[in-house]
Amino acid sequence: MKSRETYTVKQAWKEVGGLSDPSKMPGYGTSLPAQECKTGSKLVKIKNSACYYCYALKGNYKRFPHVGKALYKRLYLMQNNPEWLPAMVFLINWYGKKVRHFRWHDSGDIQDREHLIKIRKIATLTPSITHWLPTREAKIVKEHIKEFGAFPKNLIVRVSATMIDGKPHKFYKHTSTVVTDSNLATDWLCPSSKQGNKCLDCRACWDKGVRNISYIKH
Repeated sequence: MKSRETYTVKQAWKEVGGLSDPSKMPGYGTSLPAQECKTGSKLVKIKNSACYYCYALKGNYKRFPHVGKALYKRLYLMQNNPEWLPAMVFLINWYGKKVRHFRWHDSGDIQDREHLIKIRKIATLTPSITHWLPTREAKIVKEHIKEFGAFPKNLIVRVSATMIDGKPHKFYKHTSTVVTDSNLATDWLCPSSKQGNKCLDCRACWDKGVRNISYIKH
């Protein structure tokens, strides 16, 4: 495994297949093909599920073939390239000099036990960065906590509700929901729908003091 000093940004970028830069959010993130979501690929067929209207299966993700190709390359490298983990650590620390927030999977989700272990290691090796990991893989999260205990303090995992207007999961303390009306929000209502679909100065998703984030369906 290379040390962070042996990489250039260009080299590390190549090892991980690049990072994503969502215009809505602060800083960088990483994304995978939504078609490969384990739970999501089942929910997308169920009307009124949170995945039924998945934005990552339409728009630029669907319109431009090179976008999908890049996402599948990232998935391949995450699963097969031994340099993926140290290169990701290097990039997150590098870009984290300016923005200390990182978002996992603006499209896609955890693939398996090993994937979540890698994310945990990366969070541990980037202690000055706050990581936000939204996921619908409740079973993987449950098993991970049982095996390894609590997540690192700088890794905020939010288990997402299955259905629109559904209740937050009860087994885990940090969750998210999708609602059709602000009156159905629990704990914190994401303000992005009223500010140009952007986070602006809100960092609630990365805040462990916020138990549940509710997003307005769009």
